[in-house]
Amino acid sequence: MISQELEVSLHMAFMEARQKRHEFITVEHLLLAMLDNPSAADVLRACAVDIDDMRRKLGEFIEHHTPVMGGVDEVDTQPTLGFQRVIQRAILHVQSSGKKEVTGANVVVALFGEKDSHALHF
Repeated sequence: MISQELEVSLHMAFMEARQKRHEFITVEHLLLAMLDNPSAADVLRACAVDIDDMRRKLGEFIEHHTPVMGGVDEVDTQPTLGFQRVIQRAILHVQSSGKKEVTGANVVVALFGEKDSHALHF
């Protein structure tokens, strides 16, 4: 159901958030991960997005606005409700269209449903 490239992108996003000891993985983390996802990046470039500038701005936003867990124990980073809604919306969209695989491009489209997300601003 989820394409291999999207699965890798999601895994990398979770790994990076855990490594940085972020308490939550947010819609902004998801958009940052999509910048390295081939199908998502193609869609963004087609919309004249400056990928490098967006990467820089998202990185700064995440660094300043994401709660960090203290201590030395392994962090159990949890997805926010917005993150979960975006993934669910992408899956439902693909299912309703009759296609078989959710790609990064579907996730980018699903991001637009999160009206209160800073990711949409970027």
